[in-house]
Amino acid sequence: MEHGSLSHNGESHIISSDLGGRRGGWITFPFIAGAVAGLTIAAGAWLSNLIVFLIQEFNVNSIDAAQISNIANGCSSFFPVIGAIIADSFFGSFSVITVSSCISLLGLVLFTSTVTLDSLKPQPCVSGSELCEPTSNIQYAILYTALALASIGLGGTRFTLATMGANQFDKPKSQASFFNWYFFSIYTASVVGLTVIVYVEDNVGWKWGFGIGGIANIIGLAIFVSGTRFYCFDKPKGSPFVGLARVVVASARKRNLQISSESKDYCYHGDQGMTDMAVATPSKSIRFLNRAAQNVEGDVKPDGSIAKPWRVCTVQQVEDFKTLIRIMPLWSTSIFLATPIGVTSSLAILQALNMDRHLGPHFKIPASSVVVIVLTSNSISLSVIDRFLCPAWQKLTGRFPTPLQRIGLGHVLNVLGMAAAALVESKRLNIAQHHSGDNAPMSVLWLFPQLVFVGIGEAFHFPGQISLYYQEFPVSLKSTSTAMISLVVGIAFYLSTGLIDLVQRFTSWLPDNIDNGKADNVYWMLVVIGVVNFGYYLVCAKLYKYQNVKGTGGNPDSDCDK
Repeated sequence: MEHGSLSHNGESHIISSDLGGRRGGWITFPFIAGAVAGLTIAAGAWLSNLIVFLIQEFNVNSIDAAQISNIANGCSSFFPVIGAIIADSFFGSFSVITVSSCISLLGLVLFTSTVTLDSLKPQPCVSGSELCEPTSNIQYAILYTALALASIGLGGTRFTLATMGANQFDKPKSQASFFNWYFFSIYTASVVGLTVIVYVEDNVGWKWGFGIGGIANIIGLAIFVSGTRFYCFDKPKGSPFVGLARVVVASARKRNLQISSESKDYCYHGDQGMTDMAVATPSKSIRFLNRAAQNVEGDVKPDGSIAKPWRVCTVQQVEDFKTLIRIMPLWSTSIFLATPIGVTSSLAILQALNMDRHLGPHFKIPASSVVVIVLTSNSISLSVIDRFLCPAWQKLTGRFPTPLQRIGLGHVLNVLGMAAAALVESKRLNIAQHHSGDNAPMSVLWLFPQLVFVGIGEAFHFPGQISLYYQEFPVSLKSTSTAMISLVVGIAFYLSTGLIDLVQRFTSWLPDNIDNGKADNVYWMLVVIGVVNFGYYLVCAKLYKYQNVKGTGGNPDSDCDK
């Protein structure tokens, strides 16, 4: 982060308006940060404690509750990509954020209704009995509607806010500084959601927790809208994915065309900043795609404009598509890097429910709050990396660590975290299976090392991935590049759900009561997956060549995260 980056640094967009005032720049950050904080706290009210909520209020067994939580996390991570596409293509970021905030509020209203009106939830299980009143179809319908609305609302705000905030700046270094402060706001608000609100839900009442979340949602929306007169608004320019789809269609339709080596045979109309055809000659890699930009009779009008958009596209669109193909193997390694995190976040909560969570005689840690250790270690690690490790690395090597190096270290730390989790769970099961009741429960503090490893690992690989995608993605996809991490997390949560389902189907490692299972074997399985995935990552990283060398290292003025 830049020192004094929140002060006015003279960078703001100046546009003509009736007010004659300045728009954009750091003056917009308090409104963006306030909205992020409010909406993140609102999301924490339902998402952070969802497993416990389903078990206690809807009589869902523990493994099924973990699966539903993973699906909800996956949806919340998929929707940002959809929100980014809608914002870029049709309505703009401001409209998508405003509408999504209202949808999020509706979801919280439904959640509050389920714990306020007895008819919207089943009666609690009889103490000491395994007989529980089944949940009705109407009750499930209300629950899943609340989950869907809240997930859509969260998905349409979080990364769209990041894109809108970054669009308030012109200089890449200011954008990088904005992202640092932006994620700091998210982490801080997430800690509040995982501690204060979860504590209120567990000890005061669910309706109070959901109510606080609803109020935070309203405040966040109000703060965001109040900054309207300071924002720069980017007009939707159509989805860049349409251009990429045209590459696939056009190359398929021209699959029998002889590839030309003459630059004059290719279409350059609409390629911005390309005045020299020789510079824009299609690259020789993945040559079959070059057909998509090759002109044939009737493709181009006499004035040079494209007559048949789905038969020919520009050279730049072809090169953009090639760039995505080159980076996809690296991107795929991130999916299997995030999948163990999804499994761990669910299992850690189930472990905590069966452990001694007392700190002193009067305070008991809410089970869902143990995940705050990941966020805390992540935030601390980000500061240490930014202020100490990166400068030290530069002094030793003469350059900043590259995104690929940071991601690689994240892989290693993630594997270590899974190994620590396996060892701790083995010890916990040994104690649980040899001591009946609560005579000798294991302290929840034993979960901290594995969560710290995961948090430190995230501090390396998630920012490294964001830096890589933002640096390497085509200009037309810069906004979408920030949502790629969300897409990774979404796919990973669905894979973790499928993985747990497979484990339940073919093994006895994860029964409803994990004290009777072998969850340590699940962690060891994740260690093996992590090691194999790390080997795959090393191969992909070795073969990958940076498309945008500037900022990858060696430039003393470049930001550490670039």
